[in-house]
Amino acid sequence: MKLLEGIRVLDLTNVLSGPFATLHLALLGADVIKIENPDGGDLARKLGNVPKYNQELLGTSFLAQNANKRSLTLNMKAEQGKQIFRKLAGTADVLVENFRPGVMARLGFPYEELCKINPKIIYCAISGFGQTGPDAFKPAYDQIIQGLSGVMAVNGDERLNPLRCGFPVCDTVGGMNAAFAIMAALYYREHTGQGQFIDIALLDSIMPLMGWVAANLLIGGQQPVLLGNDNFTASPSGMFKTKDGFINIAANQQQQWEDLADELGVPELKTDPRFQERDTRKANRSLLTPLLEAVLTGNTTAHWVDTLNARGIPSGDVPGLESALDSAQSRHRQVLADVEQPGIGNIKIFNMTAKFSKTPAQIEMPPPRLSEHTEAILGELGYNADEIKALKDKSVI
Repeated sequence: MKLLEGIRVLDLTNVLSGPFATLHLALLGADVIKIENPDGGDLARKLGNVPKYNQELLGTSFLAQNANKRSLTLNMKAEQGKQIFRKLAGTADVLVENFRPGVMARLGFPYEELCKINPKIIYCAISGFGQTGPDAFKPAYDQIIQGLSGVMAVNGDERLNPLRCGFPVCDTVGGMNAAFAIMAALYYREHTGQGQFIDIALLDSIMPLMGWVAANLLIGGQQPVLLGNDNFTASPSGMFKTKDGFINIAANQQQQWEDLADELGVPELKTDPRFQERDTRKANRSLLTPLLEAVLTGNTTAHWVDTLNARGIPSGDVPGLESALDSAQSRHRQVLADVEQPGIGNIKIFNMTAKFSKTPAQIEMPPPRLSEHTEAILGELGYNADEIKALKDKSVI
């Protein structure tokens, strides 16, 4: 049995936050029906660095997060399209959308209306700022939320700040928050029989991820310190130069610091008043780093990683993305899956990273071509071949 076997999800989402949420439901075994505009579908189908794939509406951005889903095209502004959607809503457990607030209401399908069709439905709306508040109706992309949330303000150092995260972290975390909330709502419904409305804001979702930094400000009264690649909780904890590159060292505990000093052949630093205690080391990290790098640059990253880890001092290489994705550990954990994408060939996309002992989750279907499953889904709803052809002729599907 799959974890979400028998759960049907209507996915009206586009681009990243919503599709990332529904991807996890699909990987867990839910029947995710991706409802797309017949005129091009999800914008992500045209986004990516391979023009040929974009032209085929299978952009790399789309391929990254739409496995295990079925694609149905539907013009929800047409009355017959609305009729089809009502039938689908009656069969669904979950609906997810990431339109601006009010769009579904203008289409005639606010949560209150869908409850009349299906009282048990769980409706999850994802937006930049949420459904209420002074900014609710403003447009928002990940870049905007990274700035408004404070994320860009705490990144970088005195030379480069503000600085955005190198991937759409707010969209991604918003999608993960939505998936978590949907699972909780399904659990509640299992016990009460009641569906509910879930309001997810990207701005709300990202802020708690800065919990430690925010706590220093809100509780301790300390403004964020721009430390670049250093860890604000300890020293020496950050990235350091070696003979052939860089190494991350996290000597967060006193014993780890003392072992590091011994291993590097600078035991006198352990009793140096500037570095003896944790807080003084943090205050004097700019003085400590060059002393450590004077030793670290005498040998390679690989040497120091092996040596320090053997001593119980957490350390690691800083590889490029390609190397990181192809590491022995990533391969062992099956972080990536090989998927045969018709018309393209074998591609690698992310697998379900939670490992369940009784209900393993995996990719079983490649990301769908636009409208690939329209006829099959309409057939499940009772439409015959002639009716489906008529809907096509009218551009309803």
